[in-house]
Amino acid sequence: MFHRAVPHAKVNGVELFYEDTGSGYPVVFCHEFAGDYRSWELQVGAFDRQYRCITYCHRGYPPSSVPTHLEAYSQDHLIEDLRGLLDHLGLQQAHIVGFSMGGSVVLNLALRYPDLCRSITVVGTGAGSTNRERFERDIHATVQLIRSRGMRVFADTYAEGPTRQPYKRKDPYGWSVFREQLAEHAADGQAYSMQGVMLSRPTIFSLEPGLRELNVPALIAIGDEDEPCVDVAVFLKRTLPLAGLLVLPQSGHAINLEEPAIFNASVLEFFRMVESDRWPARTAVTTSLLPP
Repeated sequence: MFHRAVPHAKVNGVELFYEDTGSGYPVVFCHEFAGDYRSWELQVGAFDRQYRCITYCHRGYPPSSVPTHLEAYSQDHLIEDLRGLLDHLGLQQAHIVGFSMGGSVVLNLALRYPDLCRSITVVGTGAGSTNRERFERDIHATVQLIRSRGMRVFADTYAEGPTRQPYKRKDPYGWSVFREQLAEHAADGQAYSMQGVMLSRPTIFSLEPGLRELNVPALIAIGDEDEPCVDVAVFLKRTLPLAGLLVLPQSGHAINLEEPAIFNASVLEFFRMVESDRWPARTAVTTSLLPP
């Protein structure tokens, strides 16, 4: 269970728990639906040698506030929560890393407040942008499971999902820690995050006009067995002017946990390229074999 209760940032009508580790240029990590600030421990332990690392919990995730009404949950709220946290910490700009639900938040933060982003890393993002009917059915079924059976049964079931199987196969212990941490989450926060954030957010494809104009360096990262997000990752690579695409083989959704060595090295190299102004824009998207 959670034991630490400080520090908190009062932002946007809630209190957000965060941890601030290391020194140097700031990196802010934005977690997934099934995670929390602890999901980034394998990154903080590697990155804090060079960077100031900030992890936090979204609203709905203890020790952050857990509002008890649906209207308090939306992607817009999460975007403004993140902006408020940056303000609270006095950060005018940072590398911002987001995974899954957090990746969508980071991508939309960059669209709304590009000057806050030295770079964005968007990991395993876009579930619900394809196969929409199945996604909506799964959301409703999951909320019903949480409400009717509780967090223990929900965590045991959710952790066995197809995009989590590569993690279980590669690292049974790490996967079991993920499952146990998920079971500690607040039922209201999980259910309302699914309904108010994930079910109601716009698809990534609908953001295309803004994405084409977004001149923020972006690393798009995906596991090749994360089927709900693969097509979205390729779309983002083709659409964002300053995007690179990282694909990890035989990997599922939580690639930062499944393959931390590869993930960490790739993201740190991305930061290095950005900071040295060696992360170029792609000038054209074409299937031609010859120059124009």
